[in-house]
Amino acid sequence: MTYKDAGVDVEAGERFVRKIAPLARSASRPEVMGGLGGFAGLFALRAKRWKSPVLVSGTDGVGTKLKIAFMAGRHDTVGIDLVAMCVNDIVVTGAEPLFFLDYFATGKLALDQSVAVIRGITAGCRQAGCALLGGETAEMPSFYPPGEYDLAGFAVGVVERSKIIDGRKIRPGHVLIGLASSGLHSNGFSMVRAVLRKMNLTMKDRWRATDQSLGDALLTPTRIYVKTVLKATGTIRLLGVAHITGGGITGNLPRILPPGCAAEVQVGTWKVPAIFPFVQEGGAVADDEMYRTFNMGIGMIWVAPKADVPAALALLSKCRQPASVIGRVVAGDPGVTYV
Repeated sequence: MTYKDAGVDVEAGERFVRKIAPLARSASRPEVMGGLGGFAGLFALRAKRWKSPVLVSGTDGVGTKLKIAFMAGRHDTVGIDLVAMCVNDIVVTGAEPLFFLDYFATGKLALDQSVAVIRGITAGCRQAGCALLGGETAEMPSFYPPGEYDLAGFAVGVVERSKIIDGRKIRPGHVLIGLASSGLHSNGFSMVRAVLRKMNLTMKDRWRATDQSLGDALLTPTRIYVKTVLKATGTIRLLGVAHITGGGITGNLPRILPPGCAAEVQVGTWKVPAIFPFVQEGGAVADDEMYRTFNMGIGMIWVAPKADVPAALALLSKCRQPASVIGRVVAGDPGVTYV
């Protein structure tokens, strides 16, 4: 018996590495030492750029959005989601993402499918300005259903200690600026799939709001906010930044509020993408459940002094990032009230 007889094709894994090596080189930085294939990735931190550098790390996955990719037979965007979920988490501190590592596990390596996933990961790394430093590809026979896989990611960034954004200076009267999402991003898909089952819809059904299949609409990748946030840190006073991920605005905005501060969010101050009312109506979902499950069209929230709001909106417009003032900080226990 050989390892291949047992279900693990080492040669296929080697072919996969050769296929993705050029993709990895397209998502690199000058600090990267060596290439793919080693036991570990090397990154030479240019420490002279910072007086007191602080490393910031984050890890995440794509969740059950992967099930949508399997159902649609499309795998070129979930890698962007994977990078986005990690780098958006670390940039809220003001950290510049430096490098990214991925973990890709499947029952049997399908070369075209796997390369499509990595192509998305490298695209996400380029959007974030970080390097794809390495990763792990695990072929695990009988562990996953045929044609399925799992993804996890890990990002590392750096920020000057004196410039860390941590929300401690947020006070009542400060303003909430909402940055538009690209749609569902990578959260709430267990509910989405339940609604689709209830409505007897498939990934090939046409999406009424656009000239797309429902599968393509649902697989719209998560927006990456890294470069926009990093530009803002040098020009405006960002007192707090919240990534609106699992838990929605309700669960994520309070994470950056100090004691004595609450958030008042004004509903109707931003455009809610059509996918959200579609899910809400299809599943008869209550408003409060929608706001604590989905981002509802807001992928990130900045907290800034009122005097800095015009400059912030001008910068966001220049970056072609739709945004609007969506509320304010008020006195109270950390939490969100919708008005």
